Amino acid sequence: MGDDFGHLERLVSELDARGLLARVVRTHSGKVFVRVINPNATSLAENVTCRSASEVPDWWYCWSWGERMHQADDPAGAATKVARVLAAVGE
Repeated sequence: MGDDFGHLERLVSELDARGLLARVVRTHSGKVFVRVINPNATSLAENVTCRSASEVPDWWYCWSWGERMHQADDPAGAATKVARVLAAVGE
């Protein structure tokens, strides 16, 4: 599991502070991710993973399609990006 669970828990706290619904989910296979939902538009949702980069020892939050989003040592910055992407029109 590594340190990804701790990074994901910190991201959940930051997302909650921005009014999003977020929780850490563990699959039967042991993989963990954060499920994020905009409570004002529940069709706006994302799954965020956290993984270490193979070429450097840094941890990264990643979008559901695998693209790196933000360094895991800055959960507030990552939460801001997710909130921007999941914002409903007018929010």
